Amino acid sequence: MHHNREEVIKRATHEFKLLDHLVANLTNQDWKRRVPRPETKDPWTAKDALAHITHFKANIIRSIKGQRKPPEERGLNITEENHVIYMRWRNRPPQEVLAWHRQVQKDLLAALRAAPDEWFTGRDRRPEWPYDLDAHSAYHRIKDIEQALAVTARKTSRKNPKGN
Repeated sequence: MHHNREEVIKRATHEFKLLDHLVANLTNQDWKRRVPRPETKDPWTAKDALAHITHFKANIIRSIKGQRKPPEERGLNITEENHVIYMRWRNRPPQEVLAWHRQVQKDLLAALRAAPDEWFTGRDRRPEWPYDLDAHSAYHRIKDIEQALAVTARKTSRKNPKGN
């Protein structure tokens, strides 16, 4: 499948709006909510999931610009790369991660608008390409952040069934 600039920008913008709407008004407690993860993986919070999503979107910007990954990320498998991201962002405040998420989106749209047409049409690609702009984000938005927040909502409604 060949893609075009407008379609990729539309998908990236749509998913960003859904994700940004979800995280825009999280409380400090919400940011600390643990997302469902195997015990063998780093214990991500909603904040860590947003940092993970944003990191991979930033990688797309580098790809568009023909830049390589930073040296400390080269040659890592996905688990190792995820750990590097986790360690880099885990002690930073949620507002810093949120600001980065929004800045990367601005940078991404600028990079997509400036990318040569060949970046979109140069070869046949899967329908979900570029995966990290929307499908990867949607996966973690739904499976991680929304699920972590839903667990909190269920606990709250059980403690206070009348909504008082």
